[in-house]
Amino acid sequence: MPSLDALLPWRRMKALGILGMNKRNGHYIAGYNKRANYPLVDDKVQTKNLAEVAGVAVPKLYALVEIEKHISALSEQLKAYDDFVVKPAHGSGGEGILVIIGRSAHGYRKNNGQIISEQEFGFHISNILSGMYSLSGLPDAALIEYRVKFDPIFADVSYQGVPDIRTIVFQGIPVMAMIRLPTRLSDGKANLHQGAIGVGINLATGQTTSGVSYESFVDQHPDTGSTIIGLPIPNWDDILELTAQCYDLAGLGYIGIDIVLDHELGPLMLEMNARPGLSIQLANRCGLQKRLESIETMENIPISIKDRVALAKQFEAN
Repeated sequence: MPSLDALLPWRRMKALGILGMNKRNGHYIAGYNKRANYPLVDDKVQTKNLAEVAGVAVPKLYALVEIEKHISALSEQLKAYDDFVVKPAHGSGGEGILVIIGRSAHGYRKNNGQIISEQEFGFHISNILSGMYSLSGLPDAALIEYRVKFDPIFADVSYQGVPDIRTIVFQGIPVMAMIRLPTRLSDGKANLHQGAIGVGINLATGQTTSGVSYESFVDQHPDTGSTIIGLPIPNWDDILELTAQCYDLAGLGYIGIDIVLDHELGPLMLEMNARPGLSIQLANRCGLQKRLESIETMENIPISIKDRVALAKQFEAN
């Protein structure tokens, strides 16, 4: 029988409305996400196709590599582009992503300044095709797409990478959001497990509120020293509407939506996640549970995207 002291942390978490992994997996993911719809978000090719049909803005696809013999044709396919991003179609957590920011006489320049040869570039794509970075370890495909140029407002709070905005959407209503800021430790990737910073966003105002690095609260970017608190996220209402629209796209009740802000194209949907993590609660210093339960008690979920966004903004007032 656990001691009272051992139970106290759990009781505190419950009182704060913290959603735990077991509840997330057993109730929200298993209960609201049909497994038949998982391929729509686990496969980035299907996700991109769905989005384009629905008129959801996404980074432009330059090339799709599905078999080894397609690799040799890439040099010709990509000669019009100086920069681009390579992604595994079934990857997760930023694994296998290669960001090319320019060219040189010796090959391609990565976002960290390193030059890789044409042969090394092809070898990386071959690794993607082998399934090295895929969720299941099965053979994969490689997408090569437009490289997002992030909004200048993030220049002082990002290191060699593009910040993205993760929003948890439940039954079509955004319930919590954070921006993930790349760092030197994360190698310029917006991935919290690799060392990026998660910064909570007030749903009503679109301003950043509090930050977390692993399990420590922070208020400055470790590489630039700039404050990460009180930053206004441009196009905030557009971002919330885009995340709400993605619920209609995938038919999954509990989902994470990743949005990037391009300084020319505005908000772009990067990907959707049927199993979004829980660190967003630390970044916001707020639990998900009460917000999710309040939606579960609603008799009717609004059809209108604007009405769903209006409900989302009310969470910050409660």
